[in-house]
Amino acid sequence: QVQLVESGGGLVQAGGSLRLSCAASGRTFSMYVMGWFRQVSGKEREFVAAINWSYGITNYADSVKGRFTISRDNGKNTLYLQMNNLKPEDTAVYYCAADNMGYSGTYVGNTNPEDYDYWGQGTQVTVSS
Repeated sequence: QVQLVESGGGLVQAGGSLRLSCAASGRTFSMYVMGWFRQVSGKEREFVAAINWSYGITNYADSVKGRFTISRDNGKNTLYLQMNNLKPEDTAVYYCAADNMGYSGTYVGNTNPEDYDYWGQGTQVTVSS
């Protein structure tokens, strides 16, 4: 059973930075795409970024390009989201997710939450103006 546990959320002023972590366990993730999503109460879950675990190829939502960086540490089985120059509109609950592709390839276009098989519990990020 895959388990994903996020950490690193909190309160930060606009222009500040946070780094989210997602500890993954229960599988070898070489055939997975890992993603970060966010959700504001009353709105749909929104794609933020994804990374192909084997090749490290990344994909970002336009709203975070140039500010956020997704990465992974294979040895620690941990996914990260470095968030810089944060804006009040980045305020949301951030979720880590895993999509079992069933093969080791370079595809990383998984932007639909329904593509993903496993989810963490979420971590709150609040950016004050």
